[in-house]
Amino acid sequence: MEDDAGEQSSFVTGLIQNRAKEVGVAAFDLRSAALHLSQYIETSSSYQNTKTLLHFYDPTVIIVSPNKLAPDGMVGVSELIDRFYPSVRKVVMARGCFDDTKGAVMIKNLAAKEPSALSLDTYYKQYYLCLAAAAAIIKWIEAEKGVIVTNHSLSVTFNGSFDHMNIDATSVRNLEIIEPLHSALWGTSNKKRSLFHMLKTTKTIGGTRLLRANLLQPLKDIETINTRLDCLTKTTGIMVLIAQVEFLNQLDDELMTNEQLFFGLSQFLRKFPKETDRVLCHFCFKPKKVTSKVLDVDNAKKSQTLISSIILLKTALDALPLLAKVLKDAQSFLLANIYRSVCENEKYASIRKRIGEVIDEDVLHARVPFVARTQQCFAIKGGIDGLLDIARRSFCDTSEAVHNLANKYREELKLPNLKLPFNNRQGFYLSIPHKDIQGKLPSTFIQVVKHGNNIHCSTLELASLLDDVLINVGENGQLQHLAAVFALVDAIREDVSVLTLLAEVLCLLDMIVNSFAHTISTKPVDRYTRPHFTAHFSTIRVVDRIFTRMGTVDNLESNSSTFMTEMKETAFVMQNVSERSLIVMDELGRATSSSDGFAIAWSCCEHLLSLKA
Repeated sequence: MEDDAGEQSSFVTGLIQNRAKEVGVAAFDLRSAALHLSQYIETSSSYQNTKTLLHFYDPTVIIVSPNKLAPDGMVGVSELIDRFYPSVRKVVMARGCFDDTKGAVMIKNLAAKEPSALSLDTYYKQYYLCLAAAAAIIKWIEAEKGVIVTNHSLSVTFNGSFDHMNIDATSVRNLEIIEPLHSALWGTSNKKRSLFHMLKTTKTIGGTRLLRANLLQPLKDIETINTRLDCLTKTTGIMVLIAQVEFLNQLDDELMTNEQLFFGLSQFLRKFPKETDRVLCHFCFKPKKVTSKVLDVDNAKKSQTLISSIILLKTALDALPLLAKVLKDAQSFLLANIYRSVCENEKYASIRKRIGEVIDEDVLHARVPFVARTQQCFAIKGGIDGLLDIARRSFCDTSEAVHNLANKYREELKLPNLKLPFNNRQGFYLSIPHKDIQGKLPSTFIQVVKHGNNIHCSTLELASLLDDVLINVGENGQLQHLAAVFALVDAIREDVSVLTLLAEVLCLLDMIVNSFAHTISTKPVDRYTRPHFTAHFSTIRVVDRIFTRMGTVDNLESNSSTFMTEMKETAFVMQNVSERSLIVMDELGRATSSSDGFAIAWSCCEHLLSLKA
């Protein structure tokens, strides 16, 4: 299934609520084939909890039901989206699409884990709203994208927001976790001043997004936190927030003292392109049906995408022996667990063997456009299809003729620095340095365009040969429709759950090695200190939420003065704070008189101190 490139969000989110102030949220990540389900009581009439989750997922599409079902004093999730997320695509689906019974059946069939492991049977009635939202999301995805989600391919998590620290959108902004304050005024050069961009040395898009997710929703479980801190021990612990970051496992004692392990993992991770996680999860989705329309030459791009996915999967599986060698003697729980679940899993070798029966052994993932295109054409082993072999020979002959033509121009026109670049949009073209052109460019060249210090152009002869090249590439672009490739893809999908596991492992290692361990290793040895989380004395304890009230700004959108904005944010803190919360307040009461401001600040302090927050 196609997906937007880059680091943009790939979440589709479904929302539904009842009159008991309960909200069900289902978030489907199209990039990593993951489904996150949450259900909670909305404690704020302004939907702060829901806004926090939406800020966390940053969805591209939000699906809601037509009837609002809003309790007294609340606007309803549909109107909430219209008011606060006007730039996000809102899809209204019939109430019948939000069917919790169908949602439960879907989760049982699609989840990579057993339903008992998800506690679905136990908590079915508790999760009925988010299961209903999940049913609507999956129905929309299959209809909109024209695909079917492969059974036992989804990574499903329940109640994620309650297992993690809750940081509302205002606190995320005030604490400069993702973006620095006033980033619009200072420009992109100021982004490094945020925590996220300071740690953003990951190499893959999946690792980057995992880092962002863990900063926005750190863990709360002390045992898990300490287990993860054990791998970044002695000189680690990047603030309280980073200490609670998910997957900050037991790596530092090994990564910081075992150079062979650190550089071995770095070398392993360099073998994968930025979009690896999306490509590995490509096999979680399959077309609903194959028709004659699918076989059109216009769909050559989809054919090339599938062949490219298989090649990249082959590259990933070829690199697993290196990972096994690096992790063989790993002592930390996390790395040892990766070794057992990935390196010792025979299913990866089985998939690799199946690929080797169809795909040529010498084919590797390539980033150079022409090399990538050529490798896609020659990916299938020779002898499987006679017509395919004929098309390949024709492609080779035509490509050779194109290069011979370029040599002819170099010699006859005395252009020794003439180059023959290739891109996916226009194919081959000629590039000539300005300094090599004496006087007027010969009339042989057409479509002349100035490009920096070079001139890009073509000729009628080249255009004629290029048509032949593109025709042959088009024929080879339909390789996915061969029976052998269809059988290969179906065989891969039988073990699709191990591919989603591999994608998760790659993102996790990217975040830990290329972000956390890299950040620690590039700073002085005493720069970071490991925090201790206890209940008996005054160190640092786990917090369940972070609240902030900073600055003096008004809010024109809600027609709120500076003082009203202060009071709204303060009221939200007072209504939702617990004795396990962390509150950061500054300049409270500045927008009113000195006496009133002092009284407000004093009373707030007294209340907060009584809670032991």
